[in-house]
Amino acid sequence: MHGQKTNAARLLDAAGISYTLVPYVVDEEHLEASHVAQQLGEDLDRVFKTLVLRGDKNGLFVCVVPGSMEVDLKVAARISGNKNCAMIHVKELLPLTGYIRGGCSPIGMKKPFPTFIHESALLWDTIYVSAGIRGLQICIEPQTLIDFVGAGLYPL
Repeated sequence: MHGQKTNAARLLDAAGISYTLVPYVVDEEHLEASHVAQQLGEDLDRVFKTLVLRGDKNGLFVCVVPGSMEVDLKVAARISGNKNCAMIHVKELLPLTGYIRGGCSPIGMKKPFPTFIHESALLWDTIYVSAGIRGLQICIEPQTLIDFVGAGLYPL
């Protein structure tokens, strides 16, 4: 068991939500989801990455997609009510969300942003998302995560 509880884990605890914290070995040179999946011995499509985007109309929003996938900016713009959107610059991540690259969780950002979770998450009994720090993942039922963060679905 990892020694420290993250803000995301504390929020899940406070809500009485069941999850598991799963540590992995961090490689600062390889922060991609593929490295995390390899460390966990899990399918890359079961390890989800949390991406923060900025829309031209509605501001910041979050897409949580499988590790094997790149976010489709046209789809992301459409589902978030924007005409266009782009990934935020990595330098903006910490001040806006409280998280760093490779440790960005969809749970417990500084402010609640509209969140969209890829519907393939529902194909799994549990999925992995960052616990809010590098080296720690949260294993959680996808519908539980969707309900907890009030997420919409990102279409297949």
